[in-house]
Amino acid sequence: MRRIEISENNINLVMELTDEQEIKLLHFSALPFEEKDLVSRNGLLPFTLVEMSVTGLNRLGKLHGDNYVRTAPGCRLKFKDFKDCRNQNGRKLEIITFDQPTGLEVHSHMQFYDGISIVRSWSQVVNKGDKAWGIEYLSSFALTGVTKEGLQNADKKMKLFLPRNGWQKEFHWNEFTLDELGMSLAQPEDFHRSSTTIGIGNTGSWSTKEYLPVGYLRNEEMNSGLFWQIEHNGSWYWEISDEDGQYYLKLSGPTELHNHWWIRLNPGESFTTVTAAVGSAIGGMDKAWAELTKYRRSIRRKNADDENLPVIFNDYMNCLFGDPTTKKELPMIKRAAEIGCEYYCVDCGWYSPGHWWDNVGQWMPSNERFPGGIKEVMDYIRSCGMVPGLWLEIEVMGVNCPLASQVPDDWYFRRHGEKVAYRSRYQLDFRNPQVREHATKVIDRMVREYGVGYIKMDYNIEPGIGTETGADSFGDGLLQHNRAYLSWLDTIFETYPDLVIENCSSGGMRIDYAMLSRHSIQSTSDQEDYIKYATIAANAPSGLTPEQAAIWSYPMTEGDEEETIFNMVNAILLRIHQSGHILNMSDSRVELIKEAISCYKSIRGHIKASLPFWPLGFSHYMDPWSALGLRCGKTSYVAVWRRTSDQICRTIPVTHLKGRDATLSQIYPCGEQYKSEFVWNKEDGSFSVKMPKEYTARLFRLETAD
Repeated sequence: MRRIEISENNINLVMELTDEQEIKLLHFSALPFEEKDLVSRNGLLPFTLVEMSVTGLNRLGKLHGDNYVRTAPGCRLKFKDFKDCRNQNGRKLEIITFDQPTGLEVHSHMQFYDGISIVRSWSQVVNKGDKAWGIEYLSSFALTGVTKEGLQNADKKMKLFLPRNGWQKEFHWNEFTLDELGMSLAQPEDFHRSSTTIGIGNTGSWSTKEYLPVGYLRNEEMNSGLFWQIEHNGSWYWEISDEDGQYYLKLSGPTELHNHWWIRLNPGESFTTVTAAVGSAIGGMDKAWAELTKYRRSIRRKNADDENLPVIFNDYMNCLFGDPTTKKELPMIKRAAEIGCEYYCVDCGWYSPGHWWDNVGQWMPSNERFPGGIKEVMDYIRSCGMVPGLWLEIEVMGVNCPLASQVPDDWYFRRHGEKVAYRSRYQLDFRNPQVREHATKVIDRMVREYGVGYIKMDYNIEPGIGTETGADSFGDGLLQHNRAYLSWLDTIFETYPDLVIENCSSGGMRIDYAMLSRHSIQSTSDQEDYIKYATIAANAPSGLTPEQAAIWSYPMTEGDEEETIFNMVNAILLRIHQSGHILNMSDSRVELIKEAISCYKSIRGHIKASLPFWPLGFSHYMDPWSALGLRCGKTSYVAVWRRTSDQICRTIPVTHLKGRDATLSQIYPCGEQYKSEFVWNKEDGSFSVKMPKEYTARLFRLETAD
């Protein structure tokens, strides 16, 4: 046997080439490799590097259920070649395996990133045979032995953190033991294999309508964690289950069983999976997310928006609510500039008088709403020193749009011979060059004719499992479309590198790093309750970098000063997405908004380089207290929210400053009437804060000398 051992960026990776010429992935962890941990009734059989299921092939072994173990020909792939090189990102591995009976060759890619404890992984299959084969499943990453370190059994030592995600309830994390998820040790430890899986995924083009494509598996005994994200804007799937005394993790894009995806791979053709990022770190959740945050920044398109972090005003939430007119906009624009906003976006409704939902698609300004033309409003925004923006939903066509019946049916998703309609809209198919040309012309007109520098790109439908047009399966059509849309988006950013396009899908229904490696800013939610929004704000850096997370701040017309402060604290440590009917507020509340925006501008240079931490753990919607911290060099910021609680004082751990002298100050709000009592506890690494009123929030800064 030949052992390959790699230590890179605090990740220890061990592979072994067996006497049967099979390559096995034995270890991927920040912890050192221990031979004694490889407990299995069948030797190294479970430690498959890549899994692949092909139609018509027999899966051998004592299988139970539909989990992805001993796939065929995945379990019989033979080693062919190993490549180890460096590129601009870091070290790069490529392991080539093949299956002689089918002629299928698999390239397993692992890309390291210098200074970051994460590997980006993907697989490519090439048909080098003389017969077409149906591909049902191909893993992007496969690792067996995810619970093997330590002496305690997995029921006792392992915690799995799962992020539910949904409309107006984004970033909802919960933690579970494996036992609580049905994966308890009910068989002899060196034997257990289950028909049960912890299977998490998404089907459709709202990639995060049920879960974020992210997970965190923590070994409490060893103080270590494995964490991952799947980087795709459509269907994806991952699972944890057991085989031969070991637990495994398998990550992929769409599959036939779970996502209606299947392709016919003809001789000479190839297929590449979606990418996945996998990391390991010793320490708690904050350590894992520090690595993930650094990685997300490293794969993101370079752009000025994430460097400058401008303040955006959008006229929708608790403001015009999709009913813009020139008369309403002009005074709002003037006030937005006065309070310090730098971008101003006119949201939905600008293209149609009255009810506009089902006739979107042509994207021509409404003369009734804007008698002097939309350019008059855009020009006024610029004259006030702000960059103008418009709302857009380019991927759909309303069923009552005049253009909808004039274009061929192959512009749209189709299933069983019929166009797919959802919420009075059709899904455009971006594989069609005419669709891409139509979309490009809309962007060109908005930028070149109207002077737009910001687009809120919304997406309010879920067209389901895919399309049959020009595809081997519905899921194949969807995957091709998803990739075509990303390719089109790349051309838009190449043409207009300074154009800011916000990623919005009914709020946070596509918080994935296929989209966010392109988009500089992401709508986090359509949540209309600012008190509940505190949980979304606190947890947002778990799904994306702080500087990409747009948080609505929409003080209520009839609210008070503390309500305004709470709204602003929601947004200050991330990206301020200002709204609210700022013309109808008292002077004192407007001054609090101005003060918050000024505070944000003074710290945004830190935000873009910061690493998040959660002093009280991930926030839940019913938590009486929540907190979010950002750490940047000698400075740390902590937002603290008090909701309903019978305790007026709370201790906030800041463990990375334990034993250090730190200057603690409240930086928002600053008025004497809003000052809270607080004290830093050096020895404990925490501060105590007294906030006597319910539904209040404050922002603190801690500074150290070194």
